[in-house]
Amino acid sequence: MSIATSLTADDLRILIRGYADALAAHRETINRLNVYPVPDGDTGTNMALTLASVVAELDGAEADLDSTCQAISHGSLMGARGNSGVILSQILRGLSAEFRSAAVINGATFATALDAAATAAYGAVMKPVEGTILTVVRVAAEGGRAAADAGSDLLGVLEAAHASGTDALARTPEMLQVLADAGVVDSGGTGLMLMFDVALNIVCGRPIPEAAEDPAGASAEFLDAF
Repeated sequence: MSIATSLTADDLRILIRGYADALAAHRETINRLNVYPVPDGDTGTNMALTLASVVAELDGAEADLDSTCQAISHGSLMGARGNSGVILSQILRGLSAEFRSAAVINGATFATALDAAATAAYGAVMKPVEGTILTVVRVAAEGGRAAADAGSDLLGVLEAAHASGTDALARTPEMLQVLADAGVVDSGGTGLMLMFDVALNIVCGRPIPEAAEDPAGASAEFLDAF
């Protein structure tokens, strides 16, 4: 397939629907990683329900970019579930606000939108904690910004954001002791990275990771302590 250099309103709708499908498929994996702030195993469910609300809003919206972005913003706000859903809704609102004001969603626009998403995510939390989805979105945005500033196209920005976010996710146990104790990475950050996987699938055809049939989670020793 040819590599896309920009995203249309239709592409954005495909991205959101694909992300909703990916979260639904990986829901149990994400739930099993959920140990912070408490091991209640609902992060994947809450993120998936939040995206389901966005998709429902899209289904009733016009197909132009302005209406699409407005539906993403409103649907995520109204459908946010739990802490993870609230933070994710702010990420989506930050992205959609920048997309809505742009003439074209290219690499530079996506980098600016990621900056806005990270800022909105941190603003949604009274006391931000590193080692969570906040760290992952911030570092992904920093990677995307560096690539855009170096002249990268949309694919380059997404690849840089994905690589930076993946690295940040792998390092979350170094930042948050409870993750290290449980032997897992952050659940919300794991769910967020699926958005980049779907975006790269749209732009260059890269396969979206399949959900594990029997996903690993927090260690038995950790869970026995609760």
